[in-house]
Amino acid sequence: MKHDIVFGIHAVSTLIKKQPKRVRNIWVQTGRDDNRIQQLIEQAQKEGIQIESVPRKALDQKVTGRHQGVIAFTEAAQSLNEHALDELLERIQEPAFLLILDGVTDPHNLGACLRTADAAGVHAVIAPKDRSAPLNATASKVACGAAESVPYIQVTNLSRTLKGLQERGIWVFGTAGEAQQTLFETDLKGPIAVVMGAEGEGMRRLTREHCDHLMKIDMAGEVSSLNVSVATGVCLFEAVRQRR
Repeated sequence: MKHDIVFGIHAVSTLIKKQPKRVRNIWVQTGRDDNRIQQLIEQAQKEGIQIESVPRKALDQKVTGRHQGVIAFTEAAQSLNEHALDELLERIQEPAFLLILDGVTDPHNLGACLRTADAAGVHAVIAPKDRSAPLNATASKVACGAAESVPYIQVTNLSRTLKGLQERGIWVFGTAGEAQQTLFETDLKGPIAVVMGAEGEGMRRLTREHCDHLMKIDMAGEVSSLNVSVATGVCLFEAVRQRR
């Protein structure tokens, strides 16, 4: 069975809270006895999760990045599929608010987008199975707990999924530098899906053709584009502002 490592205090704490059955065991750095670590240990003990005290060197050898003195060995994170999306859309009682990532292959960017999506109240993040970042340890760490709280749904055919969303009355808004309408001129108050393309390439042609509207972020300086996770934050929170 495939396994993952989740590291960082907040990411591990959220995992224990949201999906304790995924956690096999936890390593905690020897000598760490601050309040946040103690709360995490108590949380894990309540769930019957095995905890082992190990030297920092052992943690450093397991992960690349700032582990903050704790790592969890877990069952591999699983992205969801089309059936989960259908169930989610049937279940929610408010206008749908979805984020679609087309061609975002960097796990750091995926993690940052998940974190922003969680903060904005997005119901799910959707991506194609091909040419998209995996929900791995790096994505989980950057997501800071959002990988366990926001459904990450990978679909076989993104164009078909977009068409299905439209049939449900969800408007699909794509982001493109050549769009005539700006983000701030766009009405984002109803059931919507916001599509973000890969850095540099943007959305794929078929994805673009399946959007109801295209919009752009006005750029005032010399820089022609934003990092996809930053652009995602700008778009999602403009939608949040309008929807409130």
